[in-house]
Amino acid sequence: MSLLKYFALPPGIQVLMLLVGVLLWMFGRRGSGTCMVLLAAVSLWILGLPLVSHQLQRSLEIYPAVSLDSLDADAIVVLGGGRAFDGAEFGWLDAPSEQTLSRLNYAAFLHRQTGLPVLVSGGRVHNEAQSEAELMQQVLQASFALQATWVEDRSRTTYENAFYSARMLQADGVQRVLLISQAWHLRRAVPVFEQQGLEVIAAPIQFSTPPPEGWVRWIPTAYYYRQSAQGLHEWLGHGVYQLRAALN
Repeated sequence: MSLLKYFALPPGIQVLMLLVGVLLWMFGRRGSGTCMVLLAAVSLWILGLPLVSHQLQRSLEIYPAVSLDSLDADAIVVLGGGRAFDGAEFGWLDAPSEQTLSRLNYAAFLHRQTGLPVLVSGGRVHNEAQSEAELMQQVLQASFALQATWVEDRSRTTYENAFYSARMLQADGVQRVLLISQAWHLRRAVPVFEQQGLEVIAAPIQFSTPPPEGWVRWIPTAYYYRQSAQGLHEWLGHGVYQLRAALN
């Protein structure tokens, strides 16, 4: 998955298309080469459109916000969403990314509402000094005066989040969890946690919002291009995980 995404997702796929187009042009296939270059350029433009990006994100958001009146669970699970290298604002080596901070904020809120214990999940992708889960624990303590009950610090992917977290939770008799992540991520995350034998209540945050009305919907921007790339990444990951489940 990690290698595949560099070549199958933007901007890598567009770079490959441009290279192929140039090579075709150089070897006399000028019509095919021109078409390939144009296809790369058009796909870049389309993916940067606010309306296209929004629809792509919305297609992933299949779980509604949780009802605070009926939260029947045994624990809260917070998935790591990356790190910001050099956590100067905290005085640390690294800090949780903006996405992870949003998840931790919601976890603290749900903990105050329910009193449920919290598991933080995230390891070391590039052999960093601290795991994501340790950074998440530090934020919970420093910003919310909250101590995570479980710190799962071995995982590097969503699948490993589920695999290692389930073993820690089930060892303590936990079966039903609130799973916190961005709304676009839970379509992929919930099934892999369920495959590990847990009952999952999706607790999504940061739903996509419609772009402004009018002609600005048709002006591509770097922000919406990034959002589209994230959406395609999730669909690719979802497909890979479905294939893995089918083959096992």
